[in-house]
Amino acid sequence: MKRLLTAIVSAAAIVIATVAAPAAAQAPRAPATDTLAKLKATKQINVAVSADSFPLSFIKDNKGDPVGYSIDLCKRVIVQLGRAVGVPDLKTTWIPGTVSERIAMVASGKADIDCANTTATLTRMQDVDFSSLIFLESGGLLVKDGGPVKQFADLSGRSIGVISGTTTETRVDALLKQRLINAKVTRVKDGNEAVALLEKGSLDAFASDKVKLVGLAVQAKDPKALAILAEDLSIEPLAFALPRGDSSFRLEVNRALTQVYVGGELESIFMAWLGPIGRPSGVLAAMYLLNAIPQ
Repeated sequence: MKRLLTAIVSAAAIVIATVAAPAAAQAPRAPATDTLAKLKATKQINVAVSADSFPLSFIKDNKGDPVGYSIDLCKRVIVQLGRAVGVPDLKTTWIPGTVSERIAMVASGKADIDCANTTATLTRMQDVDFSSLIFLESGGLLVKDGGPVKQFADLSGRSIGVISGTTTETRVDALLKQRLINAKVTRVKDGNEAVALLEKGSLDAFASDKVKLVGLAVQAKDPKALAILAEDLSIEPLAFALPRGDSSFRLEVNRALTQVYVGGELESIFMAWLGPIGRPSGVLAAMYLLNAIPQ
């Protein structure tokens, strides 16, 4: 962990001004479900995940349990939750879904936690709460290498794909209006559909989180035919979605994340899934530091 936090002092000054913990003051509301009591009584936990967000949360060949960076963090959280309720072997049920479906699962109680690649936003906080941050991402564009789209402005008169219900969809719509760019926006269900459309020429670009774009490009039929533009469209603070108003449950989730951030496990988890992309930036390393909540 110490290696991950090298040169944090200078980066932290930037992040303190730009990245805040996702918990926000909220108006008084009715008592929420006691999730810890629920886990203790049922001896199981239901976890919403993404099936196609390599390398954060994905299911290999559409078979088996999910794996990825977020899933490894989530498994550490589940261990801590088991300790907190006195059930060390909580049965875990993984429930795949889109981001909109995952938020709805947590809000309705179908899932106890969302462990994927969900951006913490004020709008979503009307329905769910969020853990400490687990990753700091940026939005970008996946295009055909050598194609006509070199920057966002080149989308005028062309087509761009976005996944319905994501923060990227909202950001792209706003940028197109703000910059007066007349582009056709195609809503897709997931990244695999978008890449297929991009490969056959039905899309000129696909907008999503850059780590997700890297994963999609690596798994494409011809990775060398695709390129990710350097331009950032947005900043995406990722966190686990939790039942709204359940502070005791959120405390144990954040306790587990803190243990990972300061206890040495983060190094191996990060390098296993994100190492090929590179070492953590100073800003990302500072995010881990700022979200390691002291006792």
